[in-house]
Amino acid sequence: MGENMILSRLEGVMARFEEVGQFITDPAIISDMKRYVKLTREYKQLEPVVEAMNAYRDLLSNIDSAKEMLSEEKDEELKEMAREELDLYQKQLGSLEEDIKLLLLPKDPEDEKSAIVEIRAGTGGDEASIFAGDLYRMYSKYFETKGWKASTTSFTEGTVGGYKEIIMNVTGDGVYGIMKYESGVHRVQRVPQTETQGRVHTSAATVAVLPEAEDFEVEVKQADIRKDTYCSSGPGGQSVNTTYSAIRLTHIPTGIVVTCQDEKSQFKNLDKAMKELRSRLYNLEYQKRMDAISSKRKTMVSSGDRSAKIRTYNYPQGRVTDHRINLTLYNLQSIINGDLQEVIEKLRMAENAERLKESGMQ
Repeated sequence: MGENMILSRLEGVMARFEEVGQFITDPAIISDMKRYVKLTREYKQLEPVVEAMNAYRDLLSNIDSAKEMLSEEKDEELKEMAREELDLYQKQLGSLEEDIKLLLLPKDPEDEKSAIVEIRAGTGGDEASIFAGDLYRMYSKYFETKGWKASTTSFTEGTVGGYKEIIMNVTGDGVYGIMKYESGVHRVQRVPQTETQGRVHTSAATVAVLPEAEDFEVEVKQADIRKDTYCSSGPGGQSVNTTYSAIRLTHIPTGIVVTCQDEKSQFKNLDKAMKELRSRLYNLEYQKRMDAISSKRKTMVSSGDRSAKIRTYNYPQGRVTDHRINLTLYNLQSIINGDLQEVIEKLRMAENAERLKESGMQ
């Protein structure tokens, strides 16, 4: 992509940035919450592109000045300084152009949202439940490093440890955009705690990451919901609350069921359950878009296909392999203790390279 094309694209972004800036100060738009939130989110996403545009213009101006000095200056020492400056500016220009190409790629508006993260034991019996618990701890530690807040909405414990199922609401900036790479089937290869002869077994757990829907994005009719209340239960199934504070919501048209027993207050559990129900209904439509995108992609890096085998954790060799991008790392203990950033960054880079190729900007 040449300089003129980059400037043309950037000027189009600047025009939209100024237009959106005017919109979000318009009282008529401020009163329309759905449109106002959408526009303020777009404004925030355009800001780094505008900053890059200003830096790009300054750099082009510096290059022109260095070239002018080089052509007009008679003093050899000053000409050498101009050559060094020009060389430095041109290197900076190449790096900045690559950054701008990424910034100009269309953003998924869901990426800035909080998310619902589900972990479910798959094949492997008790060992699968134990592995689901390991994934839960891995993600919990990763959330701490990102400064995100995670709260459990419901869970079912495994018979010998871990979880048959655990669902979390994770809030923070850009949670979905990062965690979406974790959707899919995770496999573990190791000697299970339940194995008496020391044989390595393969077990699996499924991770699903859903973008959290805003209240105004999904209209849920109360007539379509059946609400049941029951006593919260703890380890072993014993009741931990004598009041009927736990909530089960059934969305009759779709058959979607959500439960929440995390809070002692029925009202708080209902609020969390409604948030999850809205997100699940919203995700039905969002998943259709993701399926359409993934059908055109080769790596399926962030397709959200929950049946795809995405990663294997091999304990005997201390190895983690991400099958989508053929990435193998020999730091399993570090990763299972929450150090996921390198894996996620490499997945993001692979997806960006693919999108750049599709856009013709590579």
